[in-house]
Amino acid sequence: KQAVGADAFTEFRVLGKGGFGEVCACQRRATGKMYANKRLNKKRLKKRQGYEAALVEKQILARVHSRFIVSLACAFQTKTDLCLVMTIMNGGDLRSHIYNVDEDNPGFPEPRAVFYTAQILLGLEHLHQHRIIYR
Repeated sequence: KQAVGADAFTEFRVLGKGGFGEVCACQRRATGKMYANKRLNKKRLKKRQGYEAALVEKQILARVHSRFIVSLACAFQTKTDLCLVMTIMNGGDLRSHIYNVDEDNPGFPEPRAVFYTAQILLGLEHLHQHRIIYR
């Protein structure tokens, strides 16, 4: 386990945005492996009293090891941000798939809905086995 900072990664496109910051695709320079870097803006965290929630999220991500939940690869901070570097899931998030359905045929076909539901349930089951209830 070595100290890791922002210089260990090359950042690419923004994958999503939230109330405290954004998630970007990034690549570890030493290995070429891709990750998702969740950058939480320190000023926003302080203004909205989100430091405790960020620390809880970091602890949970570090404890979880499931195919259906992202896990923490490393964490570091810059002058302006707290950074949680996580495994990246191919295919994007479920919300993007929901918003990109065909207007003439809204919703998913039943087999696809069953597939996503099973993945969500397996992720929740893993959390509950570790006695984690979050959000």
